[in-house]
Amino acid sequence: MKVELISAGQDTATRPTPLLFVHGAWHGAWCWQSNFIPFFARAGFAVHALSLRGHGGSEGHAGLRWHAIADYVADLASVVAGLRSAPVLVGHSMGGLVVQKYLERGPAAAAVLLASVPTSGATATALRVLRHHPVQFAKINLRLSLYPVVETPELAHEYLFSPHTPLQLVAAVHPRLQDESYRAFLDMMTRLPRPQRVRVPVRVLGAAEDAIFHPGEVQRTARAYGTQATIYPRMGHNMMLEPGWEQVAGDILGWLEGQGM
Repeated sequence: MKVELISAGQDTATRPTPLLFVHGAWHGAWCWQSNFIPFFARAGFAVHALSLRGHGGSEGHAGLRWHAIADYVADLASVVAGLRSAPVLVGHSMGGLVVQKYLERGPAAAAVLLASVPTSGATATALRVLRHHPVQFAKINLRLSLYPVVETPELAHEYLFSPHTPLQLVAAVHPRLQDESYRAFLDMMTRLPRPQRVRVPVRVLGAAEDAIFHPGEVQRTARAYGTQATIYPRMGHNMMLEPGWEQVAGDILGWLEGQGM
C-alpha cells in the first residue's frame, strides 16, 4: 500500500542517521511539518515523516475502520526498508505504540516516545473517556469510530492540548483532524508492547497536562525500558505542536548527540 512520506534535509558525514517520525491517532505526517521537521533538518539530519495507511495523503482511507496496529507496523517497516540506514524512530501517541511493536523485530538506531501509548496499553484512557464523556464513548462504539473523542474544537482542546494552549492554535489544528481506526483502538488495549524484546536506546517523554496518557503512565513506560521519563509542565498531548515544543525538540537533539548521532 502506498503511503505518504514527507522528507527534508539530507544525510551528512556528521549526521548519517536519518530520523523518521510516526504520527498518532487523528493525525498524519502534516503534524510534524511546522515544527519538528524544519528544526531537525536545520540541525543537519535527513528527516522523514510518514502518514500511516488511511491517514493524510496515504492510500487506505476507505478501509480505515479496520486497519490494525500490525498494518501500521507494516507501513513503518516498508518505509524503513527504503532508507539508506536504520533510522531513529520518533513516535507520538498511537505512533509510539507502532514504534514499540516495530522495535520488537525491526532494525532501528534508537527511538523516542512522545506522549506514547504506555506499555500497559490504553484501557485506562478508554475508561477515563467513559467516565468524563459517556455520550462520546457510546458514539465511539455505535459508530465504530474514534472521531467522537475529538469531534468538536472543545473536545480537541481537552484531549490534545493543554488548558493554556491558545484557542487560535486549537482552531487551526482541529479541521485537519480525521477519523481513526476502531480496530486500532481495540488493539491499543490488547496488543501490548514487549519492552524486553527491544535492544536499542529508548527516550521517553510526556506532558504534565496530557489528558490522554497521564504522566504516571509515561513514567511506568520509561521504567519498563530501563530509563527515566522527562515530563514537561504546562504542556498537553500534542507535544510537537504545543507552545514549548522547542524545548522538547532541543532535548531530543541533545539526547541524540549524547548517543553519538
